[in-house]
Amino acid sequence: MKAVYIKEFGGPEKLELREIPNPPKLQNNQVLLRVKAAGVNRADLLQVGGNYAPPSGYSPNIPGLEFAGEIVETGQNASTYFVGDRVFGITAGEAQAEFLVIDQSLLARIPDNLTFAEAAAVPEVFVTAHDALFTQGGLSKGESVLIHAVGSGVGLAGLQLTKAMGSQVFGTSRTQDKLDRCGGFGLDVPIVVGKNPQFAEIVKENSAGNGVDMILDLVGGSYFDENLASLALKGRLMLVGLTGGRSAQFDLGIALHKRLTIRGTVLRGRSTEEKAEVMSAFEKDVVPLLATGVVRPNLDKVFPAADVIEAYKYLASNENFGKVVLEF
Repeated sequence: MKAVYIKEFGGPEKLELREIPNPPKLQNNQVLLRVKAAGVNRADLLQVGGNYAPPSGYSPNIPGLEFAGEIVETGQNASTYFVGDRVFGITAGEAQAEFLVIDQSLLARIPDNLTFAEAAAVPEVFVTAHDALFTQGGLSKGESVLIHAVGSGVGLAGLQLTKAMGSQVFGTSRTQDKLDRCGGFGLDVPIVVGKNPQFAEIVKENSAGNGVDMILDLVGGSYFDENLASLALKGRLMLVGLTGGRSAQFDLGIALHKRLTIRGTVLRGRSTEEKAEVMSAFEKDVVPLLATGVVRPNLDKVFPAADVIEAYKYLASNENFGKVVLEF
């Protein structure tokens, strides 16, 4: 079978579409998928650069965290899905290939209104956003949220899910253009941030001085002080990304005075059992919203798998608004 392959760690030019051995024989609850489309994520760029190795058992040379495809074979104890079913889901790696062996608990059925390419743009971002905001963050109907990098894949998914809950949503981005586009997804308060991010005063001005109930932070260190200043009493800070740095100094007294909760989360390294719980919540809460069009994939551009270098370069350029997907 063909798969995206990292010849050596470096930039996108180190990628190629290569013939590799077919997947191993199915066991127990596993199914074999013919992958129709696979999303390309920032984590894949990091893996190509040698900076984000997959968990044990996954090839460091074959990237891919999300997929959409069709079941072609089921394992002996796999009874949830059948041959021919259209499914999408998450994996810790190797999704950017023609075939994929995956535990059935990491799948969900694709709504009829989505194409394979659209479906491949969903799992990683919507599962991450839903888990961080609702399962771990406990966001309640009507609470206010600040989403950093709101124009990113996870940011846009979070924006749609929180608006579906009736939240007032603040969002930051480095470019006004992305904020303008986010207006079409319901963004209430757009905030442009520069190299020295300052957004707390704008948040307070638009929240009667109270601050927001939750922050979904995809940036990290450089935003930390302003995050604490932006949170309301008993506010929750959900750390999901670290593009703005891994470390920060801050006044612990603020966290004590406001009784804040600061929580970090990562999806890739969790056990199959933990991921199964996350997928079950996604299937219950998010898939119906996709089926009715209340939320939708934001698919920026689709590339043939043979054009993988161009796809990765496009993602690395930050020109995209929404997801980049490879088709097999």
